[in-house]
This record gives sequence, C-alpha cells and structure tokens, in this order.
Amino acid sequence: MANFSKSNVPQFSVEVYQNEFLPEGGREVNAIVTVTSTGGGTTGGIPLAGSTPSPAYGPGQGPDAAVVLMVDCSGSMDYPPTKMRNARDATAAAIDALREGTRFAVVAGTHVAKDVYPGNGRLAVADQQTKAQAKDALRKLSAGGGTAIGTWLRLADRLLGAAEVDIRHGILLTDGRNEHEAPEDLRAALDSCAGRFTCDARGVGTDWEVKEVTGIAAALLGTADIVADPAGLAADFTRMMENAMGKEVADVALRLWTPVGVEIRFVKQVAPTVADLTGRRTEAGPRAGDYPTGSWGDESRDYHVCVLVPEAGIGQEMLAARVSLILPDPSGAGAPQTLSQGLVRAVWTDDMVASTSINPQVAHYTGQAELAQVIQQGLDARKSGDFDGATAKLGRAVQLASTSGNQDTAKLLSKVVDVVDAATGTVRLKAKVAEADEMTLETRSTKTVRVKK
Repeated sequence: MANFSKSNVPQFSVEVYQNEFLPEGGREVNAIVTVTSTGGGTTGGIPLAGSTPSPAYGPGQGPDAAVVLMVDCSGSMDYPPTKMRNARDATAAAIDALREGTRFAVVAGTHVAKDVYPGNGRLAVADQQTKAQAKDALRKLSAGGGTAIGTWLRLADRLLGAAEVDIRHGILLTDGRNEHEAPEDLRAALDSCAGRFTCDARGVGTDWEVKEVTGIAAALLGTADIVADPAGLAADFTRMMENAMGKEVADVALRLWTPVGVEIRFVKQVAPTVADLTGRRTEAGPRAGDYPTGSWGDESRDYHVCVLVPEAGIGQEMLAARVSLILPDPSGAGAPQTLSQGLVRAVWTDDMVASTSINPQVAHYTGQAELAQVIQQGLDARKSGDFDGATAKLGRAVQLASTSGNQDTAKLLSKVVDVVDAATGTVRLKAKVAEADEMTLETRSTKTVRVKK
C-alpha cells in the first residue's frame, strides 16, 4: 500500500481485496479496491470507523472553492406556495453553511437560467455581507415559467469555469420534469459539464422524473435524493453544503493499467453508491486508462474491478492490473501525481478449495450491484403492468437486502411490497403505494452498505 502526503491535501491509501487463485483455464479476476482519504476535510462519503478528523486547515479556512446554487423557479414551485418558500429557506441555509472566502452564486432556473446573485456573470466571495445580500436576493424569487435544466447547468458551468479554484461544485433543486428542452439538449449539457464541476441534485415533491435527477448526479459525480416533504429541504441543503465544504482535493482519477492480453470487463464504484464508470474511461498512455472519481474529503469508497486474463497453467502467476489514484497537475503542464497504488494478482492453482472460494468483499458488492439493478427492473415492471415480473424482481431485492444487512433499502422495499419471507424473497405487491415511497425507493436504490465485519 502506498500513501501520498502533502500539506493541505488528504493522504490517500489503496487496499485490494480479492481471491487471486484461479483454476486451470480460469480467466476472470475480481477485486474490490478500497480507497481512503484522511487528514483533509471532515465530512463526506462513509465515516471512517474510529477516526478522529484532523483538518489540515484552521477555522474558516480550506481549499479555494466555488459553488453555484441552482433553484427551480418554474410555475409549479407555487403549488403549493410553501414549496417556493421552503426552497428559498433551504438555499439560505446552504448559504449560511458556506465557508468564508468561498466563491458562490445563485441561479434561478426556469425555461431560461438567470444568475440572480451577484449577477452579471460574476461570483461573490462569501462573507457576512455577501451572504446577507444573497439571502435578500432569494426573498425576491418568485415562481413562473417552464423547466429547462440544461440551461441552468450551462450557466453554472460558465460561472464556475471563470473561477481559479480547486473545487467547483453545483447544487441543483427541481420539482418538475424537464419539459421545456429536448432530452438530447440536457444530455449535451451534461456531456459539456462532465469533468468540469461536480453537482448534487435534489427532487422536491413527487412531480419530477427520477431518472432525470439521478442522471444529472451520475454524470456530474454528485449525489441524488428525494425530499418528498419540502419542509425537509433546509436540513438537506445544509448537509449538502457542509459536505461540499469538506472536500479538499478535486479531479482524482482511478487509473487502471493492465498488461498485454488483459481485457477490462468493468470498473464500478460500489460504495457508498453503485455507479458504473466503465464507459467513462479516458486513455492515459499505453494500456492505461483513467476513471473519474470527483472530489474527496475525509472519506472511504469501494470500487469493483473485473478483468479477463489470458489462460495459464497451474503454478503460474501474473499481475492482472495495477490500480493507482492520480491527481493531475492543475496547470496541465506537469506530470500527474500518483497518490496511492494497489495490485491485482492472478495465480493458477489445482487447489479446488482455494480457486473456488469467493472473496467476501467481492461477493457482497456483487450482491449490492444486483440489488440496485433488480429494484430498478422491478419498479419498471410494476409501472408497465407486469406484476408477476415486478413481484419476482422485488422479491429478489428483498432477499438481497436482507442477506447483506442493507436495512435502509429493506425498509424502503417494505413500503412497496408485503414481505412474506425475506430469506427466500417471497413477497406480495402492495395494492396501493404512495408515490413518494416508490420514488424514494427508486432514487435511493443505488445506496449500498459495506461488508459486515
């Protein structure tokens, strides 16, 4: 295990969990790669067991950061009127959580995007006065117009791109479907913004499209969630901003180098949420590719790497992959820094017990990835009227949630199905399901739990 240490930057470590033993003719190698950063921020990701935060900065200090808050101001935000008021209050709470010196802006989003504070394409610098001014601007926001989220993101990108900062982050709130631009326009905006800033997305109420909100967060390496009751927005926005303020280093990439003859099947983040990174690879030299992980504070995440190695005889062994954490040179002129590194091995053996044993971490996260998939498939089947298919898929989800100890997901599933026997996945679809409960299950289906120790 290698570590990287630098003033004001977290230390990164990489640990590899795998069963390296393969039977004769075996080709598939699976590994769980745990990446941990410590000594940077004090929030974010999965809390480190027994850790004591040791921020590298003093009070009110931190890396240069810029945040744009995008608030849905479309006409539907007036139904009920409390929704717009809660959105204003939540954005004000997030502004209060800004670290002194952070650059920020507020964007009002309708079928067009308008930077309502500080305006004129600029960013304000957070202090007591600018925070008060921003909250004054929020009080003047009113609902009216349509929804074109791509325009909000492009304006946020222009504002953030003008700032010479380490961390660029967006927070986006919507209550409705993206009805005033074509789906390809939103996709083009996301493609344009990907890698330029991270973004957390929230849907408030139940009139928005889950796949749109989760798609925004996935493309921009942020979090997605539902706030079914607008009264919960302020607490959620405060947590999001505190998490953003805890980030210490941005644009960290997971670099995978593989020897000649090795094929990459997939690279997935599997904790704290499932996110397939396979298609987001950018080439990084001979037989090496980078997968984006976004920004980091004090946190730990798990990744599942699966490769196919050439067949080999009993007693042979090889390096199947080398996994590195890479930080690019901000100037773009120098070489990237290797923050940490781990090795994935393959060893061929005639010991059947060794070669057929499944590593506990690999088994656990394979189940967690399947859990996210069958929830989505089950809900889609339910919506399309395939109740037998929905029962089978959601029954399997209940079984997986039970065996892995994913209690939060198990609770969400119990609001959609009646559980007869969790161990066997025997369930009955509920005749009536609250829309908020179904949307919550869909939105949070990718949240995972770590391996039980």
